[in-house]
Amino acid sequence: MQLIDQHTKRIMEGCKERARDAGLVFDAETLEYYVTNVDMLELSPKNMIPTLYDYWLQDIQVLHGKGEYEIYPSNPYETVINTRPVISFYNDNNPDWLNVMIFYHVLGHIDFFQNNKFFEKTWDYDFKEKALTEKRMIAKLRTQKGRKVDYVIEFAKGIDNLVGYFQDLNSTTDVPIGSLLPDKIDFYFNHFLQNIRLAGQRELLQEIDIYNHLEDTADKSKHDLLLKKVLIRNPEFEELYKVYSEKKKVPYRDLMQFVMEESNFLNTDENKWMNGVIDIIRDTSLYFSPMIRTKIMNEGWASYWHEKLFMNDERIKGHEVGFSRINANVTAISRVGLNPYAIGWRLFTYIEEMAEKGAYSYEFQKLTDTEQRKLYNQQTGTGKDFIFAVRKNFLDSTFISQFLDQSFMDKHNLFVVGQRINPQRHTREYYVKSRKLKDYKEMISDSLYHPPHIEFQTKPDGSLYLNHIFENKELYREYIPNTLVGLEYLWGHPVYLETTELDLEEMKKRQSKMDSATTAIPQTIEPVFHRVIYSVKERKVTKQKAA
Repeated sequence: MQLIDQHTKRIMEGCKERARDAGLVFDAETLEYYVTNVDMLELSPKNMIPTLYDYWLQDIQVLHGKGEYEIYPSNPYETVINTRPVISFYNDNNPDWLNVMIFYHVLGHIDFFQNNKFFEKTWDYDFKEKALTEKRMIAKLRTQKGRKVDYVIEFAKGIDNLVGYFQDLNSTTDVPIGSLLPDKIDFYFNHFLQNIRLAGQRELLQEIDIYNHLEDTADKSKHDLLLKKVLIRNPEFEELYKVYSEKKKVPYRDLMQFVMEESNFLNTDENKWMNGVIDIIRDTSLYFSPMIRTKIMNEGWASYWHEKLFMNDERIKGHEVGFSRINANVTAISRVGLNPYAIGWRLFTYIEEMAEKGAYSYEFQKLTDTEQRKLYNQQTGTGKDFIFAVRKNFLDSTFISQFLDQSFMDKHNLFVVGQRINPQRHTREYYVKSRKLKDYKEMISDSLYHPPHIEFQTKPDGSLYLNHIFENKELYREYIPNTLVGLEYLWGHPVYLETTELDLEEMKKRQSKMDSATTAIPQTIEPVFHRVIYSVKERKVTKQKAA
């Protein structure tokens, strides 16, 4: 791995100028490296972060990747990571014209990383340098604690998909979760006035109006000015707020945080070092969370810009066929499965066209006639601004829910593919299962990252009780025992997990009855679910039906 040469760096700087002229916004400093395919295989298990902590599973993944590469050799074009400065990796045998296309794609990613609101918590620090510090800390702990360090890493990674990403994104140091006001001001408007003073609507609106007209001064903020007025009229306010604060319990954002804070085992003097390791796993998971949740948008945005900018670049001349072939390979619609590049790119293009026509206006939404909707075109000139706003404020789930419609499906001939067994040929075959918008959205939704919702509490005997809120998706059964054993170790007491599973035995019985019944009408078995409770005590996992 080495930095790109000066010739290639000049190409990148030229691409930056054109990208900025087109409206992309990103930091001036970036680092670009040449890498071989072997380098890619070794960096991939670390999510392309060279300074990430070492872990035994990464070595296994490298060996697996090398074996897979020998059978199915591939040539990845680029990888970019969201650090400060941004680091990107390029195959060491790309020609100049291909690098131009790839640089535009990477600059689209960088613009997305640095402007999408869901990456906001990654803007203020360089994760690469933070990871290096954490790597050194773990290496030092290994010399002191031995293999215990890897046990803690493995046990923590078993629940690192349960981090409270959205709660963490919504939190700040001085503003409580769910509020846009400092805590005392929030208490005054939402509790003191309404529940203690029993103020009517008129008085409440008058107090809000007073607050809105206050202005910050050189030595006092508008919050302090309001509180001064409040204390003059209500001297008991401070004492009431103190009582309220003591009673109010800020909810834990996720299970990992809860275990770190509440586990008696982890908070003994000899085990406190484990909390530092778990915190590293949690922070790493939070850092990668926005990337997982914006895959379609991120790749679609980068594909939109590499196509748009390269098509207007004179360096494409003589390479049109090569560009078309590579671009088609990247952005072709998958008839089976989902290509995030294809859907994301086409959907951004579609949104821009619709915004240009004014199709997101109230007037357009009122139209019910199909022909009128087709002919509607206000030529607003706002298409580009609109997609930049979408890039800033959406993630995959809301992006698909808000903008993917039946017109988009019809335009690109999209459909849901099903599988079935051909009884005559004894082969598996694919067929068009549905062309309905609802079914296609459901297919995409099922492919998006959606970690399970787990509620947790401590029982009087010190055990930890986990309640899985069932959302029509089972937990992976093969992962449950090892995860619970690791959690029991970190918690220091027995752990229980209540979840919902398919009742396979009951379904087999019903299938047997149907097979023995004589009927010409084919019947299907409805899935049968039941609640079960897993328990782990002294590393022994058992399961029973819930009462």
